[in-house]
Amino acid sequence: MSSEAQTERAFQKQQGVFLNAKVKAGQPSRKVRKVRNVGLGFKTPAAASKGTYVDNKCPFTGTVSIRGRILKGIVTSTKMKRTIIVRRDYLHYIRKYNRFERRHSKTPAHASPAFLIREGDQVTIGECRTLAKTVRFNVLEVKSVGGAGKIFNNF
Repeated sequence: MSSEAQTERAFQKQQGVFLNAKVKAGQPSRKVRKVRNVGLGFKTPAAASKGTYVDNKCPFTGTVSIRGRILKGIVTSTKMKRTIIVRRDYLHYIRKYNRFERRHSKTPAHASPAFLIREGDQVTIGECRTLAKTVRFNVLEVKSVGGAGKIFNNF
């Protein structure tokens, strides 16, 4: 375990990985890292398998399983540590006027250190167990967009 992964006061380690394995003379020590496939057609990022970060809430290296809804949206805020805000735009039909109105919802999601996320990126988030008071989703995929542009350009 490298010292760059140790950014907290308590020692950070992956659950189920034994760090003090004995090494035979003449053999290089091998790094042990637990990585898993979340399924549903999402690929495990290279930073998750080759990285040194420790995140128990990461769906690729932690103990969180993805189940339930899969949503897409645009990142509006990355100010929190390992948490982003995702804005989802949709149309709501008003029967009285026979028209649609634009609406949006903002969803907080946990962002694994395996991803480099900036405001304006399009992300795919998956539902998981409750990670914090308001966080119930985890980032599964990131599509970087050059400029933020118009938010309602999908309609």
